[in-house]
Amino acid sequence: MTSPSVASSVSLQPIRVVVVDDSSAMRLLLSEIINRQPDMRVIATAPETDTARKLIRELQPDVVTLDIEMPGMDGISFLERLMRLNPLPVLMISSAGDADSELALHALDLGAMDFISKRQLKGRADLQSMAAEITNKIRIASEANHHFKRVQPSIVKAQHANTGTQKFPLNHIVCLGASTGGTEAIKQFVHQLPANSPPVLIVQHMPEGFTQRFATRLNNECKVHVKEAVAGEVIRPGCVYIAPGNAHMLLERVTGGTYKVVLSEGPEVNRHRPAVDVLFDSAAEVLGKLATAVLLTGMGRDGAKGMAAMKAKGAYCFGQDEASCVVYGMPRAAFELGAVDEQGSPDVLAQRVLARLSSMADVMAAVGSKA
Repeated sequence: MTSPSVASSVSLQPIRVVVVDDSSAMRLLLSEIINRQPDMRVIATAPETDTARKLIRELQPDVVTLDIEMPGMDGISFLERLMRLNPLPVLMISSAGDADSELALHALDLGAMDFISKRQLKGRADLQSMAAEITNKIRIASEANHHFKRVQPSIVKAQHANTGTQKFPLNHIVCLGASTGGTEAIKQFVHQLPANSPPVLIVQHMPEGFTQRFATRLNNECKVHVKEAVAGEVIRPGCVYIAPGNAHMLLERVTGGTYKVVLSEGPEVNRHRPAVDVLFDSAAEVLGKLATAVLLTGMGRDGAKGMAAMKAKGAYCFGQDEASCVVYGMPRAAFELGAVDEQGSPDVLAQRVLARLSSMADVMAAVGSKA
């Protein structure tokens, strides 16, 4: 049975894809995967960037898949030039090894929509297992094409004094989820946080090998301590914890107002592991009104039901607005459920979260002084 998303796409023009890869075998495999779908087709392939540049300029495809390692001009350099001269949705092809993960993250900084791991795609026997991931990401990229904009890698400076002198409620935790376009949105959010920020738990749809690199890069740029979450570690103020690729992240109360990280390799939820809904559901159950929820850019509905559960338990909920999203899917789904209290761009949401929690701390201190 054809899914609604595929059916709606079939009724329109198919998604037009240009495949750029120096491996003839990979070009054939990717073409076969794409052309087997009723709602997309490969309109051209290129073995190197000179040919790719001419084809893209002539054909103006909806989506480009681009290998990182290419003869002549490499994929990263080509992406930078493409985004400057002719921006359009690009999916990077990566081997997902330690070296390539840093390159893939750099590609996301430059404006790539997402990346695809081809480490397991070595022959036709792997087509079935990889086809869904590849074609789903192409569909996501094509959805963003209608309002595609290059994500600027610059960071918006904080609009208020995040100097670390603000007071925040004890035992309050911020839970954040994101997907497509999320690495830049998360960066904008986390850059606003002071060194004494309430703890933040983040689920970003990202495979193994990338989350550690992503956390390290953020940690080198931010006032807060950013790290890949470790099972059993106590959650502390001033720290940002990123769920490892391929593991759900949950919370568990230790004693009183102390909480720890729980990691699970349970079944995928919403076709993801880690899934935002798993974190949000856990926060609703364990934290209740001691949590704040933030849902940023991403395709699909992951996090929407979990945010509704958090709101029902007393959490205050923020969603990224459509104007600043690469893909206004996940925050839209939460908004349509009535789960979003406020919307804004990632940097503005961070400021609002901090302002609200600081005000809560002031009220609590005033009440305590009168007691």
